[in-house]
Amino acid sequence: MSLRIALLGLLTAAGPSSGYDLTKLFESSISNAWQARHSQIYPELNKMAAEGLVTVEEAGPRGRKSYAITKEGSAELRAWMLDEQPSRMHRSETALRAFLLPTIEPHEAVALLRGQAEVLAAKMAELEAIRAKASVWRKPGFGRYALDLGIRQTRLLHDWAEETAAEIEKSAGQD
Repeated sequence: MSLRIALLGLLTAAGPSSGYDLTKLFESSISNAWQARHSQIYPELNKMAAEGLVTVEEAGPRGRKSYAITKEGSAELRAWMLDEQPSRMHRSETALRAFLLPTIEPHEAVALLRGQAEVLAAKMAELEAIRAKASVWRKPGFGRYALDLGIRQTRLLHDWAEETAAEIEKSAGQD
């Protein structure tokens, strides 16, 4: 996925927005699925404007720019959603650590897994808090499906870490 697609999606959901507003929306919503810094967002908006995917209007006394998705931008977003297959290849440090758990002592593996479970429990609480907030999106369901996916994935990883730690303790005679 590209930053471009994420920004087109945010503009579709939120309507015309400034770069600052998009950065804040990114941080409060999609950043759990896709990361981007402020310094990446503005150059991408400029490229998108040059390619006709968004329009730019100056609004406000300080020359604040507002971006709106164009028909071409909507078409690119739609094509990406309907025609592109998501990449099934990705790197996962969590999966690599799972593969390499036997390379460390059982008590170290258990501590590592329990620490990971704590981090995941905190992440689940954070995601649940986001779900509890009232939606600010103009489009019904926007973000909710991804949030539900994130909660389920986090819960799965948390449960895996706890269960694997218990299994290692048991097999090492540490229970």
